[in-house]
Amino acid sequence: MPFAKLDDTLEMYYEDDLFADPWRHAETIVMHHGNAKNSRLWYAWVPLLARQYRVIRLDARGFGRSSIPPEGYNWSLSNFSTDVLRLLDHLELDKVHLIGETVGGTISLQFAYEHPERLHSLTVCSSPYKFTGVSTFLDSHKLVQEEGVASWVRKTADHRVDPSANPGHHQWYTDQMSQTSQRVILETLSYLSKQDLTTVLPQIKTPALILVAEDSVANNPDRTQGIVDLMPDARLLAIPGTTGYVQHSAPEKCVTAWREFIGLLSHR
Repeated sequence: MPFAKLDDTLEMYYEDDLFADPWRHAETIVMHHGNAKNSRLWYAWVPLLARQYRVIRLDARGFGRSSIPPEGYNWSLSNFSTDVLRLLDHLELDKVHLIGETVGGTISLQFAYEHPERLHSLTVCSSPYKFTGVSTFLDSHKLVQEEGVASWVRKTADHRVDPSANPGHHQWYTDQMSQTSQRVILETLSYLSKQDLTTVLPQIKTPALILVAEDSVANNPDRTQGIVDLMPDARLLAIPGTTGYVQHSAPEKCVTAWREFIGLLSHR
């Protein structure tokens, strides 16, 4: 299994898929999952992309099969961004397309701010940019603390996966998130509740695609029009007829939209 030792406390697990014609140059996509998740959540995207692109899916520090940091670790968007940078350096990748979902998208925004020279494009899926003053994260912290990870995941599942989705999808998704350390979730929810990228977004020049479900436009302005209004080169696309976190409920439509976005960039 591929692991990259990125510092004294982190062995990062990643998946590396490429099925492009060997004689053709393939650009690289790096995919960053959200909080309490892992690289498996991108499973449906990979076969749709890896025929033309090298697709790297990482397990972020503390999640999936990557190392759990010691108690007292300084969780921050910037430190997660640095982990991505070190992975790119480890893999000798100069520039990539970065795709992040939920908090992984927030981390990707931070990366685009700190390391724009390493990106061809940026895509964020159902991602918030402002956590301060939002009760959701502190409410989740209380629920995880009092009832545990699995209970928190079950009680908040319907806004992640379309409620009408296959029950097996719901259960698998719950199982994946429930594997995460309770301490890691409590610590990350605590630091996230203090994050606000309002002043950062106007400084991100990387061409960006903001993907959301159709029902998110009205229900989650901080993940939709609010983020686009602050970024100089961002495009919002709400996938018609979708709900929940669109990257999981409609992966095929998301990949089609991403390909169209990359095609537009190539004609600039």
